[in-house]
Amino acid sequence: MSGEGKPPISVRELLLPALGAVILLIGVGLAAVTEKGQIDYRAQMERHGGDVLDLGSNGRPDADEQGYMVRVVGPLQVVEAPLDPQFNQQADQPVLIRRVQMFQWHEVRYGGPASYELDWEDHPVDSSHFERAEGHVNPVGKFPIDDAQFDAGLVRLNDFMLSPALVHGLTGSQPVSPDLRNLPSNLAASFSLYDDHLVTSAVPSNPQPGDLRVSWEAVPVQTVTIVAKVDGNKLIPASDAADGVGFAVQPGDVPLSDIFPDLPLPPDYLWLRRIFFALLGTLGAALLVRWYYKTIDPVLAPSIAVLVIGAVDAVLWLGNDRVPAAGWFGLALVGAALTVWRVRALRAR
Repeated sequence: MSGEGKPPISVRELLLPALGAVILLIGVGLAAVTEKGQIDYRAQMERHGGDVLDLGSNGRPDADEQGYMVRVVGPLQVVEAPLDPQFNQQADQPVLIRRVQMFQWHEVRYGGPASYELDWEDHPVDSSHFERAEGHVNPVGKFPIDDAQFDAGLVRLNDFMLSPALVHGLTGSQPVSPDLRNLPSNLAASFSLYDDHLVTSAVPSNPQPGDLRVSWEAVPVQTVTIVAKVDGNKLIPASDAADGVGFAVQPGDVPLSDIFPDLPLPPDYLWLRRIFFALLGTLGAALLVRWYYKTIDPVLAPSIAVLVIGAVDAVLWLGNDRVPAAGWFGLALVGAALTVWRVRALRAR
C-alpha cells in the first residue's frame, strides 16, 4: 500500500471543540436575549415619548436633560392660584373644579308601575319620556350654569414649571367651602350657602324642582410623580409620543413600572451583562482556537466572539434604532478584521 490514511478522530478529541461551540453559542444567545429585552423596552418607551431619565426627588432643571423624558417626584407648589371668575371663588390649590346640580324628577322602575322621586342630578333629565309626565316635569334644556375646571396659572415641582396640560392632568379631590363674601352681586342675590353648597332654593332645606346647587372641589397640594419632557425649566408633554398623551401624572412616589404597566422591564446591569457575555463568548472561541491551532491566541479568540456577537446584535437592532445597530455593526467589522489578520498570521508560522 502506498500509504496509510489519517487515524479517525476520537470522541474525546471532539469534546474540546464541542464544548467551545456550546459556550460560544450560549454567550451569543444570552447577548441576543439581553439586546432583545432592551429593544422591547425602548420600543415600548417610544410609545410614551422615549427613554426616561429617573431623577426622583432630586430632579431639578439642568442643561444636560433638555429634550429628554424624565421622572420627577416632589411636592407641588402653587404660585398662581386658580380662580372661578363667574363666582369669584379661589383656592390655593393646583386645580379648582366647579360642580353644578339641579333638583329634578327621575323615573324609577322596580318591575311594577313607574314611581317618581326628586333628587339632585348632575345632568338634565328629560321628563318628556316619563310614563306619567304630568306633575313630574323638569326644566327643558341644559343647565344655566355648567361644570368647569380652573387650573392654576403657575405650578412648580422641584423648580420645574408644569405646562398647562400637566396641571390639567393632576388628580385628587378635597371639598372647598365657597366664600359668600366673594360672590358677585348678581349671584349673591340668587344663591345662599347651605351645607358647603350654594343653592338657589328659597328654603335651602326644602329644594324645589329646578333649583340649582353649586359646589367646589380642588385637587390638593400633594406629592406627585410626573413623567414628561424637559423644555428649558418646564415639564411638557412629548408631542411625538405614539400614545397621543406624552406624559403621566400620579399621586405619591410611584415607580416607572407602575406608571406604565405595559412596560417590559429593561435588563438590569446592561453593560455588565454585555461584558460578561462577551467574555463567555471569548472562552468558547478560545477552546475552538485551542483545538484547531493547538494554541490559544489572545487576539483571535476575543475577535471571533466580538465578530459573532456584534453581527447578531446588529441584525436585532436593525430596523429598531440605527445608532445601536451601527455600533454593533462597527464592532463586528473590527472583530472580522482582527480575525482575518490573526488567521493569516497563524497560518504564516
